[in-house]
Amino acid sequence: MKGIRRIALGLLLAVAALAVSGCGVAKLKDLKVTSVGVKYLVPTSSRSMDAVLLLGLDNPSISFTVEDVRGVVKYYDREMVHFTAGELPVQERSVQVYELPCTALLAEKVSLLDLLAIAAKRSMEGMTVDVKLHVKLKSGAGTTLSFNDIDLSQFSQ
Repeated sequence: MKGIRRIALGLLLAVAALAVSGCGVAKLKDLKVTSVGVKYLVPTSSRSMDAVLLLGLDNPSISFTVEDVRGVVKYYDREMVHFTAGELPVQERSVQVYELPCTALLAEKVSLLDLLAIAAKRSMEGMTVDVKLHVKLKSGAGTTLSFNDIDLSQFSQ
């Protein structure tokens, strides 16, 4: 389970970093991730799980919302998990821990045992993620961002 949690944490960091880097608002680049955690991770069937991830953010600038997050986690280019995440409204000029609800579904021909075998290695080497998300500013302006082949090993220690 620890390995699966590390994967979830890597995904969360990737989503946060991507939301900030692609917003196009200069001050959002000052956003800092202060903490990352897992509130809970619950298998809902043999092929899916729900989670609530905790994301600590120091946002010295304007408010924005990350929404409609969709992606796929790959292990050496093999699709392993498809995921979606709920809406994450980020308040302006705040230091706060946010909860991000997520749902994951195993890709075809991937079993929970496959994931556990990868998690047992305790390394995120070879793991990448493709993410598509929408970032909306308080004013209503927004944009859809897509990022491919993000190396999750950069988020592990």
